[in-house]
Amino acid sequence: MKKISILGATGSIGLQTVEVIEEHPDQFQLTAIAFGKNIEKAIPIIQYHRPKTIVVADHDIKEKLTLQIDVAPQHILVGEEGLIDISCDREIDLVVNAVMGSMGLPATIAAIEAQKQIAFANKETLVTAGHLVMEKAKEYNVNLLPVDSEHSAIFQALNGEDKKSVNQIILTASGGSFRDKTRADLSGVTVNDALNHPNWDMGAKITIDSATMMNKGLEVIEAHWLFDIPYEKIDVVQHRESVIHSMIEYVDRSVIAQLGTPDMRVPIQYALTYPERLSSLSFEPLDVKQLHQLHFQELDMNRFPMLRYAYEAGKKGGSMPTVLNAANEVAVALFLQEKITFLEIETIVEHALQAHRLIQSPDLETINQIDQETRIKIDEAHR
Repeated sequence: MKKISILGATGSIGLQTVEVIEEHPDQFQLTAIAFGKNIEKAIPIIQYHRPKTIVVADHDIKEKLTLQIDVAPQHILVGEEGLIDISCDREIDLVVNAVMGSMGLPATIAAIEAQKQIAFANKETLVTAGHLVMEKAKEYNVNLLPVDSEHSAIFQALNGEDKKSVNQIILTASGGSFRDKTRADLSGVTVNDALNHPNWDMGAKITIDSATMMNKGLEVIEAHWLFDIPYEKIDVVQHRESVIHSMIEYVDRSVIAQLGTPDMRVPIQYALTYPERLSSLSFEPLDVKQLHQLHFQELDMNRFPMLRYAYEAGKKGGSMPTVLNAANEVAVALFLQEKITFLEIETIVEHALQAHRLIQSPDLETINQIDQETRIKIDEAHR
């Protein structure tokens, strides 16, 4: 019985992780959960699984939760300290880090130092502080098991292979909600338009990132750190069907691809069970006989400049990816609040990167400071 802690339990990845746990009650026990403010989605999880510890965003949410459900206040923790606590709890076997944004960084560090197995869906942590996280992971001999479908695909395609034989990693991208629109078409798109992803069922922030292609840019930086691969060996291609989740080309020109239906529960379950695999009756099988055509095309960096910004920030390294991520998070939030247009997301990120003075090898305190300064500047400019 593997005891699991989920950070970000009411988000898209968190809820699908709960589904996987519930399908295999003989394999997993949900011991702790953390969520922000979505009490409505959290209550059914708490009532069904009775986790030992619950972490919420703030004391107001804690008070509201105790009024709605029979949970002892001492079992409800608050904020970053609570996230850290359930990431290194002695009883926990595996931590699923599915929180959105850079707030997952301290909890990731704590879980690594406690030598916990980590199922990793918080790409912003590696984008913001990849050099620190991977140094810690190496020091404590901890594997970060990727949950993103693309990185899970790469992880699986690398199994049993010598990483020195990798010629290139090929990340696939659906193209997002606006893949068939020109840049001229984007001037009047709405939030609802952007949230209408053609293939995947994801949370709001990641769906917007998919539409701008920033999600793929963040994945490029994450792949660089997870697999210790130079940016020159990471390519992105548009693949409309989202059937091939990513590929690896080896030096002998063999290409190994991982295929599957676009269902996030598949890579989630693999991360929870690695190195073993469990059968699942709820996953839709991929019927290869129905795959009459698969489409691939080069991604135009002029059409999707956010991908270019991510490559540039990743190659410069240091504090640049921190600025990239912080500026994007704030810009996406502003768009979701309908305070800026869709194309202004790109403008905000570009200006933040241009204004930043690069710091090489920043420590955690410096990263946090740069992250906050970037957010404050953008917020103040859009009040």
